[in-house]
Amino acid sequence: MSALRRLAKPLQSEGLIRLVDRMLLHSRPQKRARNHVLLAPPGRGNIGDQALVEAFVETVDGPVVVLTRSVQDFDVPAALRERMRVVPLPALVYGSAVGHARDVRALARELRSARSFSVIGADIMDGAYVLRASVNRAGLAERLARLGWPTRIVGFSWNAAPHARSVAALRRAGDAGVRLYLRDPRSAARARTDGLAVRDSADIVFAATSRDDTIVQRLLPELGDRELALVNASGLVGDRLPAYVRVVETLRAAGFVVLVVPHVSRHGADDLPLCQALVDAAGGDVDVHLVPRLLAPAEIRGLAARASVTVTGRMHLAVMSLMAGTPPVTVATQGKVEGLMDLFGAPELCVAPGSSFDGDLFAAVSTAVEHRDELRSRILDARATVTDLARRNVEGLS
Repeated sequence: MSALRRLAKPLQSEGLIRLVDRMLLHSRPQKRARNHVLLAPPGRGNIGDQALVEAFVETVDGPVVVLTRSVQDFDVPAALRERMRVVPLPALVYGSAVGHARDVRALARELRSARSFSVIGADIMDGAYVLRASVNRAGLAERLARLGWPTRIVGFSWNAAPHARSVAALRRAGDAGVRLYLRDPRSAARARTDGLAVRDSADIVFAATSRDDTIVQRLLPELGDRELALVNASGLVGDRLPAYVRVVETLRAAGFVVLVVPHVSRHGADDLPLCQALVDAAGGDVDVHLVPRLLAPAEIRGLAARASVTVTGRMHLAVMSLMAGTPPVTVATQGKVEGLMDLFGAPELCVAPGSSFDGDLFAAVSTAVEHRDELRSRILDARATVTDLARRNVEGLS
């Protein structure tokens, strides 16, 4: 560890950050305030994070101030420009006490015109990625709840081995009155076992309403009435190119036009190189296409609605496929996909990235192709219930 990092570490301590919150956050909600304040996930190059934020803005009543690390982390769609404002606070959850204090003062100014405070929980509350940020998010929610703010952590997953500090931080938040919405039954059961008082919900993206169906014609003008399959090769799963090549060959043999879709493109978890390699491996097959950039969530939903089957390593591509009734074979990471498929009674669509991954993925895709009509019917039967669960995330705000 460098000398600079050693000097900075005491300024990042949980106790000091909590002290700053207690010293600088004192305001209480005003009855006539209109704004909602939303603490966003990391964003920047992640369609899923963008979809979560957009879904919240779409489903609540009134303007939303979105707190981010940078103005570049999230796009503001034209349809939401009247209601969505991005405020960059780079040190609010990731910085030292010095930067945190500066950003808490800015947060306090935003709260003067706010009536609620919400945190997008996603998969970033259990300490699996950046522990300090997980704890700081919970700590902010706890402080505001103690001041009387309507405060919630929106639709999040909870893995089987959460960090003890994350458990403690969320337990304090829940005890203070923060509403904890778990987005799948397995996560909720784990959280209850860990002593958290949680509410059952579903991923808030299921409540989104925007969809751009023109994207199909723009990307695939010659598609006609042929069946379409979406394939995402996730940078999280690692370089399992032979398995994905076999998937594309299987889909092509069944007559599908294949569209390879990246869902995340940022340092350390970039889908684009693997997606490009997958299309290259198709050897010039004119019915295997690459989307060379990240699309907007509404565009992804348009593609998913046109597809007959999806194969993905990214959970929110699965969510947006399920919204349309399209069966998504999904590679499970972080323990969050199994619970998602429980909501739809479709465990066969979940594939674990273990030693038997190649064979398991092929078997799941073959099953999805052969039984796609029955799977679609099963998914559509569950969709209304899941959508209602998703709307619970904003109960009292919409």
